[in-house]
Amino acid sequence: MRKRMTQINSEFFPEKLPKPSLHARPSLVVEARSNVTLKCQAPSKNVTFILLKVNDSGYKQEQFSTEDEAEFHFTDLKLKDAGSYFCAYKTTASHEWSESSEHLQLVITDTRTIFVAIFSCISILLLFLSVFIIYRCSQHGSSPEESTKRISHSKLSEQEAAEADLSRMERVSVSTADPQGVTYAELNINALSEAASDTTQEPPGSHEYAAVKV
Repeated sequence: MRKRMTQINSEFFPEKLPKPSLHARPSLVVEARSNVTLKCQAPSKNVTFILLKVNDSGYKQEQFSTEDEAEFHFTDLKLKDAGSYFCAYKTTASHEWSESSEHLQLVITDTRTIFVAIFSCISILLLFLSVFIIYRCSQHGSSPEESTKRISHSKLSEQEAAEADLSRMERVSVSTADPQGVTYAELNINALSEAASDTTQEPPGSHEYAAVKV
């Protein structure tokens, strides 16, 4: 880059005339779509000014002035207009360009783009938060009445299951009395095993008989 700048300086600015000064109005930091003016000032009048941009060999503005200064106006600024600018001048007698001025860094900001980006991020965050809240509410239930109904239904189911187990345990089939006056009661061992949660399961049809004397 330095070699390229040296070539540009040697082409346009032989070290003979004093270098000019470059200023920005109203400021070096301006908003996009606004206006700014770069003013190049020389120590003599009736000169031709040139404005160049660093790292942009295709950019060049020339202006003749009967005064000792020239103004270069920028309107409706865009982000691509940001960069480092410098100027020089030449007189009608010398026909040679002066030294280049100090580089002036023009900064262009776009608060509208920044605001849109921030607003988009906040909107996405709120959307995810809303989805999370709705999900949590659906997991924990919506009202105390519904919770009471679910508890009552659960208790009723447990009571019905207990009654069913009790009826199976009390299920007894009584056979006819034998000739000797002894009556046999048939107990369902499977029902007793299920009620006691015994891991050992009797095969179907397994019964025990208890003698009841009449």
